[in-house]
Amino acid sequence: MTPLRIAVLTVSDTRTEETDKSGAVLIDCLQAAGHKLQSKTIVKDDIYQLRAVVSALIFDPDINVVLLTGGTGFTARDNTLAAIKPLFDVDIEGFGELFRQLSYEEIGTSTIQSRAFAGLANATVIFCMPGSPGACRTGWNRIIAEQLDSSHRPCNFTDKLKLR
Repeated sequence: MTPLRIAVLTVSDTRTEETDKSGAVLIDCLQAAGHKLQSKTIVKDDIYQLRAVVSALIFDPDINVVLLTGGTGFTARDNTLAAIKPLFDVDIEGFGELFRQLSYEEIGTSTIQSRAFAGLANATVIFCMPGSPGACRTGWNRIIAEQLDSSHRPCNFTDKLKLR
């Protein structure tokens, strides 16, 4: 397996490093899989602040993957989709579709309120998940871990990333 350099970004107006359970879940998961945490940030749920932070991450040659948690719901302060999707070179439609299918097994029809999504931007893969620890575990354990494993067949995302 090729260890990847991953940034974790929590989108929240209320979380702190002490209360950010979803970010902690993602960090534990990526490190247990042998990847390197390159950065960890909490960003307010503001379209332009989010877009600026993620733009800097996808420009950074030391970042292969960005994992976002939060801001994917339907409230007025859920801006992750509006902020991040315009940055994509390619949408990964299957991530949101599969996430909601797997989430249905866990939370039933409430999964329709999830706007989980993913894409590629500047040879960086970006996965955007809901802001709950359970959603982050589902996303990582049931989808992302295999797709960031260079030995996973028939395909994975490592050949599409800016690796040095």
